[in-house]
Amino acid sequence: MARPPNYNQERQDRDRAKAKKKAEKLAAKTAARERAVDKADAEPKVESSVESED
Repeated sequence: MARPPNYNQERQDRDRAKAKKKAEKLAAKTAARERAVDKADAEPKVESSVESED
């Protein structure tokens, strides 16, 4: 005989998987953002010395 479905357990498993996926995605976004900031800081900023005509 097959076991009866345990809907609460199955839902908790799905919720845990979803939360894990969301956390991994957030971590990847955060890491990418940090790399972008580090890359922007590493590049020398060139400021033009053109004065506006007033």
